Amino acid sequence: MEINPTAIVELLLLLLIAASLIAMVTRRLRIPYTIALVFGGVMIDLFHIPLVERMGPDGAATGWLTPEIIFMVFLPGLLFEAGININVRVLLRNLAPILTVAIFGLVLATLVTGYAVYWWTGLALLPALVFGALISATDPISVLALFKQLGVSKRLATIVEGESLFNDGTAVVLFQILVAAVATGEIHPVEGVGRFFVVALGGLAIGVGLGYVISQVTAKIDDPQVEITLTTILAYGSFLLAEHFHVSGVIATVGAGLMIGNFGAQVGMSSRTKIALWSFWEYVGFVINSLIFLLIGIEVHVLDLAQYWQPIVLAIVATLLGRTLAVYGLTPIVNLFSKPKVPSAWQHVLTWGGIHGGVSIALALSLATDFPERGLVLAMTFGVVAFSIVVQGLTVSPLMRKLGIEMGSEDEYDRTRVRQMATAAARRELAELRERHMLTPPVFRKLQAEIEGEQAQVEDRIKGLHQQDAHWAEEEERVARSQLLRAEKAAIQRAATDGLISLHTAEEMSSEADDELERLMGPPGH
Repeated sequence: MEINPTAIVELLLLLLIAASLIAMVTRRLRIPYTIALVFGGVMIDLFHIPLVERMGPDGAATGWLTPEIIFMVFLPGLLFEAGININVRVLLRNLAPILTVAIFGLVLATLVTGYAVYWWTGLALLPALVFGALISATDPISVLALFKQLGVSKRLATIVEGESLFNDGTAVVLFQILVAAVATGEIHPVEGVGRFFVVALGGLAIGVGLGYVISQVTAKIDDPQVEITLTTILAYGSFLLAEHFHVSGVIATVGAGLMIGNFGAQVGMSSRTKIALWSFWEYVGFVINSLIFLLIGIEVHVLDLAQYWQPIVLAIVATLLGRTLAVYGLTPIVNLFSKPKVPSAWQHVLTWGGIHGGVSIALALSLATDFPERGLVLAMTFGVVAFSIVVQGLTVSPLMRKLGIEMGSEDEYDRTRVRQMATAAARRELAELRERHMLTPPVFRKLQAEIEGEQAQVEDRIKGLHQQDAHWAEEEERVARSQLLRAEKAAIQRAATDGLISLHTAEEMSSEADDELERLMGPPGH
């Protein structure tokens, strides 16, 4: 395959121009940006734009959305961007539903979808199960982009994002086992289970380990450009290193992102570095999402899929059936043993919000040319992905409104704390207005009484929330203690600079503060 470097730059510029125009239009029309991108890609493909026609590999309009490009270029950046924005403590509190659906739910969905396709379409059993595995993964590229656009409560977003991030490893391993079974005619489930745990835990160890090393390096320097460069190296380096050792690059990148976002950025980065870091990775996420959704639209040849409309419809029904049984069948079991429970309304969102996208396409395209009924599997994959992104994507927001799930809502505790900060700011502003003689005493006393009354209500509400769930108070105390320890470290360093204590003593005292900070940043209960 011959690729012209000039064509790559031209295509990139064209896609970025299209993404920018679509973004501006969607802001005015208030429709999901990611779905508009897919429509834009479909339009580019349908109208055979000459500039695009000559840009593809070997002169074709398509062919850019290869497994290598998705897994090596797009996925690490997007996964790392998601990882640094996830609160690990919220993730750990919801680990039971996340891992249950991501692992056992995906296996169940694979079996249900595979057997349904086998019974309804006549596709051989093992190839049908391969399709079930590749299509059952809720693609993080699609899910994260859609939910960031829509906005949901912090806990629901964490569950959806966590599941979409971690079920990728399950899907890839299960896919590889089933593809090998097609070639040999034999399935080894016990060996597959052992391999999955090695792949998953190995990838997590590499990601967390490299994330810790980079965190220690960034703690020694204060240069936003260098620190951002190190996180970029970490995002792609952890993925490549994990793949080199045949463990999960996906989980490695997620682990690295979680480590930087929850440890490295907190203990070793200045405020200006953190602002630059988050802005950089937010832009990376925007560009990756824009490119991949446009390319999905270009690659999904709507007219070519028409001849496969019957098996595609059956595959869509089978995929939805598998997802439904996985979520509704397993989540109630998790609710028996974990708190807080996953509400039934959220289960509806988890089911219908299980969007499929780039990862499913990458796995389907990676099938060998002699794979049984490869053309049918590809057609069903593209058909399900198109339906998932467009139909499910367009209806998730109305579904959440109908279920009473507020867009962009946060936990009640977060809203109450922000209200407390807001009233405190109002009280400071009121005092400043009085000092500048801009208020007469009667008006000042009236406004002061109103603010104090509101403050008292907020404090009573916070006290009640602390009694309902102790972890809020514990988390607040943890954050406060970490800030106090950083203030102590800064005072120790100033004392050493002023010559009040020796550098050796300062290092010892700072090391004690670092140990205490590390303990505070560890998992709950440790």
